[in-house]
Amino acid sequence: MPTDAIGRFMAALDPGQREAIGAKPRAEQEQLAAAWERELESDDELDTLDELSPPAAEAEAARRVLHREAG
Repeated sequence: MPTDAIGRFMAALDPGQREAIGAKPRAEQEQLAAAWERELESDDELDTLDELSPPAAEAEAARRVLHREAG
């Protein structure tokens, strides 16, 4: 299991997203991973989901971050 923020963020993505994000510059990956960590820390709904399924909470946070970045 990855221990750095980028590795954990990448693990939370689906394979297609992982490939696309993996092709981005390292600095952009770091920004996305930091946004992902903030999303996990700040959203109370994700706290509840995290208690039930940590991988699902991480995947949802990743989805939200990518959606914001695309919009």
